[in-house]
Amino acid sequence: MNTAPYLPDDKGHNNLCADPNNLRKDYTGTYQTSKKVDYSNARWEERVSHDWNAFPMLDKSVGKVLVIDIKQNNGEAVYHYMSNANTQATLYEPWSSSKIFAFTGAIAALKEQNNSIVSAQGKIGYTNIADLITSINSYEAFGDANGDSNAIATFFANVATREYLTALFYEKWLRLSTPHIFFRGSYGASSFEPQSKIWSAIDGTSQTPLDFNNDASKDKAYRPYRCETCGTTGNKPMTTLAQAEWLKRLAMHQTDAKTRHPFLDERDIKTLFYGAGNSTGSSQLGGMSVGISTMLQDAIAKQLLRRSEPHATLDTVDTKQRRQKYKSVLDSQTNGLWRVFNKIGWGPSETRGTTENVLLAYVCLPMTALVGESSSVRPENESIAFVIAAQVAVDGASEELMSEAGQKMQDLIDTVLTTYFSL
Repeated sequence: MNTAPYLPDDKGHNNLCADPNNLRKDYTGTYQTSKKVDYSNARWEERVSHDWNAFPMLDKSVGKVLVIDIKQNNGEAVYHYMSNANTQATLYEPWSSSKIFAFTGAIAALKEQNNSIVSAQGKIGYTNIADLITSINSYEAFGDANGDSNAIATFFANVATREYLTALFYEKWLRLSTPHIFFRGSYGASSFEPQSKIWSAIDGTSQTPLDFNNDASKDKAYRPYRCETCGTTGNKPMTTLAQAEWLKRLAMHQTDAKTRHPFLDERDIKTLFYGAGNSTGSSQLGGMSVGISTMLQDAIAKQLLRRSEPHATLDTVDTKQRRQKYKSVLDSQTNGLWRVFNKIGWGPSETRGTTENVLLAYVCLPMTALVGESSSVRPENESIAFVIAAQVAVDGASEELMSEAGQKMQDLIDTVLTTYFSL
């Protein structure tokens, strides 16, 4: 759960499975295009292709999960939404999984204020923005970013403002129908302090002054965690549908113009997912691609292993050998091109008396060598792509229970992907 991810062998590309012609085909005809759903109008949640009880073996006590499967039909991207026990609109605290919301909101707000001159592939002060988002996800120092994930994420929330971040769930972008979703908090008392409020292009060809207040308490929409109007879910309540839909629209930015954010461009998206524009000047992976935890990678590898080596067992091998095997399976069945963009969050909650784990991720698997029982419906040139948001909780609020919450999350996504890979 709290470990650096293993990375794909082939790090030479930074695509996002965006070309629908490379996605799996919609064999069932139940998936819907964005045009058909009309995400720009309210209550689109009722119009999407969905099954809100797609995992009947998972009741509410097990956790909450939503998967958005992405396919193609006649060259257009199409979607199908799957959740368990109608939990897609149930509020919970997203913990650090929400940090990518602060980042994308900050970049969108700066671009809107500055007529899109600003780009995520630039610097604020002397620090590359890509270094900051990489540090948020890896919890490690990267380039000029010091690895203080909480302080950096608080900085982005300050830049975006809480009113703007909250509006993105509603009238400014997602147009969700579920009430009481908002982003009013931060990630600690301190904030990253840039050397100056100047944005500059990486090559130094342009600069522009920025107007923001880097003090959370001065934000009129800021609320402390236990504010009277926040309830037990705190000052950043979200749902699996809200989190998954936000990430899906970012992942499909180039392909699906009907749902992209109007002030974000491809460079901003590549910075979030890959850390493009970092200070190392190399193709080193960053952004969400280096998000800590291997829970989802392990769950995917187990599914691929069952198809390629149905009698294989890893029960008797140590953790290092198991990780090596899982990475090998992912690389061999995708020619090293697999991608998992992951942001995890966790913590003990005294207000709810629980210890919780939240996972948010976008997955792209170019299935170049998939064999076994499903190969007949998954041709070699088709990519599997999906977004997943999941939340679990165990009784008792204690750091000592984090491993139990992590195991509960592992069991949940193992079960979900067993169903998903059989579709």
